Amino acid sequence: MAAKAAPIGHGKLQWRILMGFVLGLTAGLLAYTFARDAAWVETVVTYVTNPIGQIFLRLLFMLVIPLLFSALVVGIAEMGEVRALKKIGIRTLVYTVVVSGIAVGLSITLVNLLQPGAGVDRAAANELLAQGAEGARGIVERSGEAATGVDAVIGLVPSNVITAMSENDILAVMFFALVFGIGLLAVQTRRTEALKDAIEGLFEVAMKLIGFVIQLAPIAIFCFMFNLAAQFGWDLLFKLAAFVGVVLLALAIQMFGVFPLLLKFIARKSPIAFFRETREASVMAFSTASSNATLPTALRVAETELKLPPKISRFVLTIGATANQNGTAMFEGVTVLFLAQFFGVPLTIGDQIFVMLVCILAGIGTAGVPAGSLPVIALILAGVGVNPAGIGLILGVDRFLDMCRTTLNVVGDLVAAQVISATSEEPGGSDPNSSPGRGGGSPQG
Repeated sequence: MAAKAAPIGHGKLQWRILMGFVLGLTAGLLAYTFARDAAWVETVVTYVTNPIGQIFLRLLFMLVIPLLFSALVVGIAEMGEVRALKKIGIRTLVYTVVVSGIAVGLSITLVNLLQPGAGVDRAAANELLAQGAEGARGIVERSGEAATGVDAVIGLVPSNVITAMSENDILAVMFFALVFGIGLLAVQTRRTEALKDAIEGLFEVAMKLIGFVIQLAPIAIFCFMFNLAAQFGWDLLFKLAAFVGVVLLALAIQMFGVFPLLLKFIARKSPIAFFRETREASVMAFSTASSNATLPTALRVAETELKLPPKISRFVLTIGATANQNGTAMFEGVTVLFLAQFFGVPLTIGDQIFVMLVCILAGIGTAGVPAGSLPVIALILAGVGVNPAGIGLILGVDRFLDMCRTTLNVVGDLVAAQVISATSEEPGGSDPNSSPGRGGGSPQG
């Protein structure tokens, strides 16, 4: 898989998004301070800002199912090297699921403990929810009728995938995509190669259209922030600070807690040496906010600095650029639970397990490009009965958080390559592609 650069003009778009966020927040705060009960504010919200925001969300919902389906199928199908690498492919898949599960579980636990979204005016929150309900009514209604227990497990397997897509049953669609991707792996013929190319084409078209929709984000975010600030006022700023703090705390625990443990006790690698040797890839990831754009640098670092066997590092890092996104999965989990708390939507244990499963699976199917998690978050929110318009609350601070979580994504891929290399060494020797005493799993520091 070739590395993909960040979209052209993405830097300018991020500045426009920030401008929309600031202007919408400022206008909303002024309206809250000086014209809280004025009739014109309600008119603007009802006939201008709310419709624009809902159109933006509906465009995202229109594209998110084709995007997630094609991305997940392609992500699984690109593991074709599993046949050649056998144990390495299986270890990579198991590692990705386990570590992603740890990451999402950690982030959800932190949000439940710290409650960053709690304590806002419930009446204002309910009013805002009612305004945005129309945009995702079908999904929200369906989430209220969600099955539980054994029925929920059975419901993971769709009897009709077209119906599942029409009902935005995200887990059922992802299950079908997972099975379909495995099928493409199992049957490798000229025709299935053509089918895979067609699905890759669907993914590329969906990504291109998502890119067009994201160009409207500055206007939509202005509208979202005006609506939010005009009703929540200054309390909104404190809640945003709490949200950012929890996201950074979750990312830091994974980066400096979980990863060092994996390096020290499984890879037998000094965490300090590892972070020193991978700093170039970390800086590139932070500056580009794109796992795909950082892939060439990560590949070079893995081979020249970490001295990992090329056949292992290339496989793990190429797959990891789209399938091992710990930072993205954590961010999605924190965001969904934070907005549920903010809007006073109680989430049961079943709901939170649903969020966790979707975040883990979406880590495989989310594009490794800036703002790639936005459609997934919108869909998960609707799936648990939270107004998807709430994403406007966090998009203004998303650029910085995107840079941070991408850094975790890339470092996590390199940790995976280090661990898989260490656990794949032949007994009594090292990989022939590694220098003696400098293999991926040799103890250092």
